[in-house]
Amino acid sequence: MPPAHAVVLPLRARGQLIGVLSLLRAAASEPFDEDLPLLQALADRAAVGVDSARRFGLSQDLTMELQRALLAEPGNPHVNLELASRYLPCGSSAMVGGDWFETIRLSFGRTLLVIGDVMGHGVDAAVDMSSYRTLLRYVAATDLPPHRILRQLDRLTAQSDATRPHLPAGAGRTGARPVHLRQRRAPAAGADLPGPADRAAPGAHRTRPLGTGLGGYTAAVHPLQPGQVLLLYTDGLIERRTEDIDASLARLARLGRPRPSSGLDELLDQVLASVKPAVPEDDIAVLAARVLG
Repeated sequence: MPPAHAVVLPLRARGQLIGVLSLLRAAASEPFDEDLPLLQALADRAAVGVDSARRFGLSQDLTMELQRALLAEPGNPHVNLELASRYLPCGSSAMVGGDWFETIRLSFGRTLLVIGDVMGHGVDAAVDMSSYRTLLRYVAATDLPPHRILRQLDRLTAQSDATRPHLPAGAGRTGARPVHLRQRRAPAAGADLPGPADRAAPGAHRTRPLGTGLGGYTAAVHPLQPGQVLLLYTDGLIERRTEDIDASLARLARLGRPRPSSGLDELLDQVLASVKPAVPEDDIAVLAARVLG
């Protein structure tokens, strides 16, 4: 059998060889000689596409690994406190956002619970999330009440964003809701996130996001009854474009209080199954806490 016509073209991107393109023609066909310039142009374009897809995949993996490292399961900072959490990314892993939660052990049997949401998605949002959590730990060490923690975070976040002129306006802003949990009282304050819900009477109110430098954060105290669960969540859980937010809050309220024997993991499974949108349009972070004894 007569040999076929063959050509092997390099695939180069960013000055590196990333593969080859092999083409074959039957012996009865014309050789590739006149088509070589066109084929090389096609190979060059294909190389750019392959390289972009490879880098995109690496970015996905990096974002997910960073998110997993930053959103480790919360422990039990105090023996009288039960905690559980969930994080559900919206869409593909490349769209992982900046939703986050944190638990910080404080003196005198108190625990600081925080849930937050950084604007944007991808690696930048995850990195910003890490920066804000570091600022939070720094401010929490001063033993301030929740609303004053927000004031300090607002000031420090505004200063931090001002040193990053490459970011679009507001790209580093975040919402956060810290709660001091001790025995039967939960002093709380919030910035641009739904209010904490006690599963019996969920409510929501918003203030300006962190990073404006305008402050204006105040505190509220939520009494906790025995067996009551404090539920902190980002707006991805309750917001739908086609539905008023009060409808989602009412759906959450109808779940009622959990049985004292029910675990918090079981509770969060129920909340997500009953309240979250069928097709979430934003990341969802949920943190549940219950004082024991």
